[in-house]
Amino acid sequence: MQKTSDPVALAAIAKRMRRTAMEMITAAKSGHPGGSLSIAEIVVTMYFDVLRHDPANPKWKDRDRFILSKGHCCPILYAVMAECGYCPKESLNTLRKLGSIYQGHPDVRFIPALEASTGSLGLGLSLGLGMALSAKLDKSPARTYVVLGDGEIQEGQIWEAAMFGSFHKVDNVLAIVDSNKIQLDGFVKDILDLEPLGDKWRSFGWHVIDVDGHDIPALQAAFAEAAATKGKPTCILANTIKGKGVSFMENNPKFHGAAPSADEFQKAMQELA
Repeated sequence: MQKTSDPVALAAIAKRMRRTAMEMITAAKSGHPGGSLSIAEIVVTMYFDVLRHDPANPKWKDRDRFILSKGHCCPILYAVMAECGYCPKESLNTLRKLGSIYQGHPDVRFIPALEASTGSLGLGLSLGLGMALSAKLDKSPARTYVVLGDGEIQEGQIWEAAMFGSFHKVDNVLAIVDSNKIQLDGFVKDILDLEPLGDKWRSFGWHVIDVDGHDIPALQAAFAEAAATKGKPTCILANTIKGKGVSFMENNPKFHGAAPSADEFQKAMQELA
């Protein structure tokens, strides 16, 4: 793989990864397009610019760790990992098929380059904090990045982990909340409102950065600010659009966990061209 900090190049990769994720979900007739599309710029910017990682040496001791806590949005992660060379591109469209390495949630038994098996929501931040604290004790430069769903952070364990992170000054962990405002059953504000979300994280002792989660230069600046923040962990509140890039999926709760029909797929691919 070739890394780049060029926002135009990263945006082009993100569009291509959206297309790949749509192909995978449509072939499976199952999956989570909305949240996969909302985090495309976040995951692409991390893997192609920010993360210290090496596909030729996936268990490099001092690599940065990435955890997709909202594991149901794995199609975009699989697409990016395959693009980087961690797993085969040619079998991406076996997503959710029996025997496929591309399970409906990330599973380290099938893709060892993953840092954790995820999808039981609420656990990723605790996992990430353990990895980050271990790195600090080992005096390793490794940082840990955890992508959380905004519906997911209604889980109590997230806030237990948040207390732990600030108390132990785990400043080499970064939580990124995909704040797309929609969860499984509808809009977050109607199910269990999180606002004022930034103030909640601040009250738990975290440094908070509010950013447009589709603005790659803004994401790059936020990642740099997080790395420079010492003595406390950082949370990026990435304001995103669920289903970003496909008009009929954007802000539509239906596409939290519904694959597109054949006609919808064709329209989506035209819009992502």
